[in-house]
Amino acid sequence: MTVIEASSGRHCHNAVSPLHVSMYFAPELEDELAALGLERGAMVYLAGRAAPLGAVDAGTVTAMFYNFNHEHVRRYIPAAWTVTTPEAVLTARLRGADRTLRRLLGKEALTSAEMAEAAELALRATEACRREARPLYAANADLPVPEEPHLALWHAATLLREHRGDGHLAALTVAGLSGIEALVLHNATGTAPTSALFMRTRGWSSRQWDTTRDQLCDRGLLGEAGDLTRAGTALRGETEALTDQLDAAPYDHLGPAATARLTELAGGFARALRAAGAFPAVHFGKG
Repeated sequence: MTVIEASSGRHCHNAVSPLHVSMYFAPELEDELAALGLERGAMVYLAGRAAPLGAVDAGTVTAMFYNFNHEHVRRYIPAAWTVTTPEAVLTARLRGADRTLRRLLGKEALTSAEMAEAAELALRATEACRREARPLYAANADLPVPEEPHLALWHAATLLREHRGDGHLAALTVAGLSGIEALVLHNATGTAPTSALFMRTRGWSSRQWDTTRDQLCDRGLLGEAGDLTRAGTALRGETEALTDQLDAAPYDHLGPAATARLTELAGGFARALRAAGAFPAVHFGKG
C-alpha cells in the first residue's frame, strides 16, 4: 500500500469500528451478560470480549488484551466460566449488540439499503484478513455471520477491529511499549478515553499511572505537563504506520472505490451513533 492508501484504510477502520465499540458504552450488553450471572463492569467486559476464545485463563486474556493489569484480569477470569459458558456469553453478546443498534440507530436505518450495502462491503473486506498471529481476530472469524444486515455489519466490524487490534499489539511490542505505557501515551493525545476510565476499566492504580507517566517523561516521550513531545508524537506515528501496514490486506482486497464507499456508509452510521449519545463526552479527554 502507498501512504495515501494506508491512510484510506485507517479512515475506513475508524468509520467502521464504532459499530462494534458502541456496545461497550451501552447498558444493553451489561444487562444481557448480568442476566447470566456475571458481575457488571470488568467481568462483563472481559468475558464478553474473550468468549470467542473459549474458557481461557487469565494469562491468555492478559496477553490478548495487552493493556490490562494482570492482577485485575485474575479477579474475574477464569471465575466468569464458573458462572456461565463462553457459548452462552456469545449468544447474549449478539443480543446486546442487536438491542444497542436498534436503540441508537432506529428501525429505518437498520432495514435500509445502505445498511445492507455496508454489511456486504465490510464482509468482503474481511475475506482478506489473515489468522496467523491474530488470535482475537481468528477466534471471532470462526463465529457464524448473522443473517440480519445490521448484525452482519456488527460482526464484520468486530472482525476488522480485532484484526487491526492484533496487528497494533505487534506494533506496540516493536515500539517497546508496555500495556500501561501505551495507554498513557494514547491518553496524552486528548482524543482517547480519560485516564480515570482507563484506570478503572484496565485495573491500574493512580500510583501506577503516575509512575508510568514519569517514566515516559524520563524517556523524552512526554513533557512535564503530560503532553506528547516531538519524540512521543513520532513514536506514535511510527506505531500507527506499522499498524496500517499490518492491516492493509482487507482494504487492498476491497479496492480504493469500495473502501471509500464503505467509509462513507459506515461513517454515516457512526455519526448517527455519536448523535444518539453512544459515546458520552465525559469518558474522553486527558482528565
